[in-house]
Amino acid sequence: MKVLITGKNGQLGSELQRSCPDNIEIQCFDSQSLDITDIAVVNEILISFSPDIVINTAAYTAVDKAESDIDAAYAVNQTGAANLATACKAISAKLIHISTDFVFDGSKTTPYVSADATNPLGVYGASKLAGEQAVSRILGSQATIVRTAWVYSKFGKNFVKTMLRLMAEKDQLGIVYDQVGTPTWAAGLANMLWALVQKQSDKVGAESKTLNQTKILNWTDAGVASWYDFAVAIQELAIEQGLLNKAIPISAIPASSYPTPAKRPEFSVLNKTEAEALTSVKTIHWRKQLKSMLEQVKAEKVKVESDK
Repeated sequence: MKVLITGKNGQLGSELQRSCPDNIEIQCFDSQSLDITDIAVVNEILISFSPDIVINTAAYTAVDKAESDIDAAYAVNQTGAANLATACKAISAKLIHISTDFVFDGSKTTPYVSADATNPLGVYGASKLAGEQAVSRILGSQATIVRTAWVYSKFGKNFVKTMLRLMAEKDQLGIVYDQVGTPTWAAGLANMLWALVQKQSDKVGAESKTLNQTKILNWTDAGVASWYDFAVAIQELAIEQGLLNKAIPISAIPASSYPTPAKRPEFSVLNKTEAEALTSVKTIHWRKQLKSMLEQVKAEKVKVESDK
């Protein structure tokens, strides 16, 4: 099976490459080698490689910057997604499109299911929702949308790596306590996606084909946390791993004390039941996943030091 991956230098793209099964041939592109906003380039590359499945991890993810950079956000998140869907339709390839919890407004108090009403609070979420709608309109049951949240990994910029740096530099931190969701280790998301790819060659989407509907799945790690909870766990586990030398005070602050250009959902816990049933992959608690990620960071630090 041949799989084309966009966004190869991102957190998820990097983890997908690292964990690719032996029976799958992948070709990976960054935004320079495959500009998904350029339909001619998209068509040329997809026709040339002729993948069975495309996994689109490419996205404009600068949530706050998107509020003033509206055209760029929509170019990647809506037009880019539509271009990939159009090219996939032309070559009869399936598309797995990665989306976000930001399509919801966070007003629920129970985990979101895929059928819940969307109501994005800002440009980033609205542009990602527009991309979902384009993919669904163009490909129907030929596409699967996977919504995720709070992604981190050893690759790229993310909350965990930022916290490790700040905890080493600062005497104290204030972290938001009134935004609740679930952290997602990109390696775990990649593992589920590869299971989904294997199912795609099989019967995935059989129920939806009758109605030609795009399947929408949710995936994060298990459990629930606030950003404050997440930060406290990062410090505790990093000290255990020897990645931090000492603990600093961490204060729980309201989001109103940390204003940002983009409004964020207060509650973005996602229900993963359907994805677990479909892929036979079970979610793992976010704290256990965080520990595994920090163990990787520690191992690589040791290796780097021993190579000097």
